[in-house]
Amino acid sequence: MGGSLSGLLAAHVLAGHADRVTVVERDRFPDGAESRPGVPQGRHPHVLLEGGQVAMEALLPGFLADLRKAGAPWVGMPSDLVLRQAGRWFRRVRPSAHIYTGSRAQLEELVRRRVLANPLISTVEGTDVVGFLGDTSRVRGVLLRDRSGDTRAEPRPLAADLVVDASGAGTKAPQWLASCGAPAPHEETIDTGLAYASRVYRGPEGVLDGPTVGYYVYPGPSQPHGGGALPLEDGTHLVIVSGLRGTEPPTDEDGFTSYVKRLDHPLLDRWLEKAEPLSPPFGFRRTANVRRRYDLPGTPAGFLATGDALCTFNPVYGQGMAVAAMNAVALRDALADRRPTTRRVRRALLAASRQAWDISAGADRKMPGALGNALDCGPADRVADWYLNRVQERATGDPVVGDAFRAVLMLARPVSALFAPPVARAVLFARPAPTPAEPPATPEEPGA
Repeated sequence: MGGSLSGLLAAHVLAGHADRVTVVERDRFPDGAESRPGVPQGRHPHVLLEGGQVAMEALLPGFLADLRKAGAPWVGMPSDLVLRQAGRWFRRVRPSAHIYTGSRAQLEELVRRRVLANPLISTVEGTDVVGFLGDTSRVRGVLLRDRSGDTRAEPRPLAADLVVDASGAGTKAPQWLASCGAPAPHEETIDTGLAYASRVYRGPEGVLDGPTVGYYVYPGPSQPHGGGALPLEDGTHLVIVSGLRGTEPPTDEDGFTSYVKRLDHPLLDRWLEKAEPLSPPFGFRRTANVRRRYDLPGTPAGFLATGDALCTFNPVYGQGMAVAAMNAVALRDALADRRPTTRRVRRALLAASRQAWDISAGADRKMPGALGNALDCGPADRVADWYLNRVQERATGDPVVGDAFRAVLMLARPVSALFAPPVARAVLFARPAPTPAEPPATPEEPGA
């Protein structure tokens, strides 16, 4: 269910275990790298974190070379970007991590081309899933309805030995399970009300050129407005601004430009004065963290969820594509078991999402005005928050802490990397290192 990134990668894995895999997609797939209505975030910035890069390469060997060949920017962190967090500029030391910042449409088209070349995988396009076949013991297929047809017509059945929900954050699987007599999953939620708006710009030569390819101001409790400019594959930049509930960025041209002035430094505003807008602003407001606990007893066999249908993250942290790929790796590894059970596979998928959830939900829990049933934290969480606040204070100026901090945020290393002895010594006993007073125009020389 769903032909986006998580659905395509799940289909790729399942093709190694099934006679036939059918991908049901509500849109018609475009011929090239074009945005689709079914991907409402497609016009906004997307990054492929290092954890996702490793997973993508494991699933589709040579994919990263294809991505580079297609022109997707490969951005070194923190050397290639001017970054700001909690009122401090990051030192532009040697890169310890890299991200891809090309468009979502480009990356998805490359995946789609590779996956759908498999003759075992077929597609049903322009079609909605409108319900499940099955009962309390097992899901046995789905009910389909053509989007271009009569909505009053009886839906047609598609039987399946396994149904995988990759329909995204707007999934209706909980309601359809309830219609089969099964309990809906327990949902954990944290919602800051954050909204963002994005617009494509082309800057004059030399403004975002050479050693600086982009800017980004991270939002946080002390700086609720965030934003930046990230490079795309065609030489343009995608500019994003964000704000919490009650301070959402507007999507009219004048309002968007004025909103940039809310950032705590005029760097981005100055660049926009010289840049040419190439698109209208587009908004997005559905940014709650939601985790659906299908691993708990009661969910029928024959059903899995992956990607945003399983665990939705605040998109501002850029984790979605990486977790979709990591979920597919977890699915592959779980199915390699001689006797995989549905519940065991569900646990593996949820575990693959755990670190991203801890980062996104943990950060949003501290934002002013956050709502949800997963806000409460115990004494251990409060101690962890105290430690992580000290990590963030030092990550901007201390390369040792910064390297570990980035590796964890990139989903490339476990959270335990933040407690390694060299990092813990700096976090517990050292003062925050000095950081630049103004935006650093160039990377630091080695050994500086």
